[in-house]
Amino acid sequence: MKKLMVALAALAIGASAFAMPAGAAEKKFTIALIPGLTTDAFYITMRKGAEAAAKAVGATLIFQGAPDFNPVTQVPVLDAVIAKKPDAILIAPTDKTQLVQPLKKAADAGIPVITVDTFIGTGVYQTGAGDADFPLSYIASDNVLGGQIAARALATAVGDKGKVYVSNVKPGISTTDQREQGFKDEMKNHPGITVLETQFNDDDANKAASQLQSVFARNPDLVGVFGANLFSALGAATGVKQSGQSGKIRVVAFDAPTSIVDNLKSGLVDMAIAQHPAEIGYFGVMAAYAHLTGNSIPTSIGTGFTVITKDNVADPKVARFIYQN
Repeated sequence: MKKLMVALAALAIGASAFAMPAGAAEKKFTIALIPGLTTDAFYITMRKGAEAAAKAVGATLIFQGAPDFNPVTQVPVLDAVIAKKPDAILIAPTDKTQLVQPLKKAADAGIPVITVDTFIGTGVYQTGAGDADFPLSYIASDNVLGGQIAARALATAVGDKGKVYVSNVKPGISTTDQREQGFKDEMKNHPGITVLETQFNDDDANKAASQLQSVFARNPDLVGVFGANLFSALGAATGVKQSGQSGKIRVVAFDAPTSIVDNLKSGLVDMAIAQHPAEIGYFGVMAAYAHLTGNSIPTSIGTGFTVITKDNVADPKVARFIYQN
């Protein structure tokens, strides 16, 4: 179903190029992409997809962001981008509430807004309800489904019994909130597994590692952990290693940077769920371009997942979904 949604969206956007109003094709648009942070391989890969789409339609891409995932540092970047008056803004909001009013400034200035990876409000746009429904579209993975996939994988790895927990960033981030939600919802179908209190690490891998060791000290029967994002997963995996529990405490990681490969091969991480950030960036630019050339676009475009394990990580068809640095 997810692949079908992506295919339909691609066809709709691609077909729109044939319905351009007179003169639209001659204008060279500037599209800004504001990532959650600039140093993460996920957003670097998203940028590559956006650049490919911009090249295909002859648009100029501005890539500008903050070095950390934080609304305090993202809002000044957004204000600076608005001042440049791009034709459209693609953004991964770092908070679903705190970015509403800053993004409203862009919309009020006549700059179309599309959210990528993360969303504001509920992520359901163009309904005429609420103060956060003004973005044109939300383009991302189905993060609830991703959390469910992680829960099933971890339940299988631990034999459907024992204690597990979620290593997460902080409350209020749409994507990781949904992954945790999906994980916990699915674990209700596994009564032999106890889900402990979520540990929030502020996107600090060192803190995530320390939290793993603390949780294990309190719960020597801990058997698994779900890292809800890149740094949570890598930090938890490091904590498992430092506790001498490799192979005993199973780790399912969300996201797949190059650094995850060695952890998969060594068995420190059992499974990595790779999003398709290049697709998100590509569809983001194409959606913006379709809108700017007078065409309608879907209010939601879903991209897929690839499950990477020790057994398939060397397969080129799978390895291509590992994020690029």
